[in-house]
Amino acid sequence: MSEESPTPESPAPQIPPVQAATPAPAAATGYTKEQKDKKLIAGLLGIFLGSLGVHKFYLGYTKEGVIQLVITVVTCGFGSILGLIEGIIYLTKTDDEFVSTYVVGRKGWF
Repeated sequence: MSEESPTPESPAPQIPPVQAATPAPAAATGYTKEQKDKKLIAGLLGIFLGSLGVHKFYLGYTKEGVIQLVITVVTCGFGSILGLIEGIIYLTKTDDEFVSTYVVGRKGWF
C-alpha cells in the first residue's frame, strides 16, 4: 500500500468585506447651511453677550431677549448666568438638534 500525500483542502469560502455605513448627507435633513451656521454665532453671543440677550435677538426671539435684558438689570448682573448657560447648551447640541429645536421649533428658553 502506498501512502498518499495529503491533498490540499479546498480554500475557505471568501466572505465579502463589510462596508461601513455612510452617514446621511446633511442635505437629507432639509436644513440649510445658514440655519446650521446660526448655532456657532448664537452660542458665542450667548457666552459673551448673553447678559444683554443678544443671542435671543439674533435668533429672532425679541420678547425673550427683552426679558433676559430686564432680568440682568433687575438682578444687578446676576441674571447674566442664564446667557452663559444657554450659550454652552447651544454649542453642545448637534447642528440638526439646534436647528430643529431653536430655529425651526422656536423654543425660547433652554
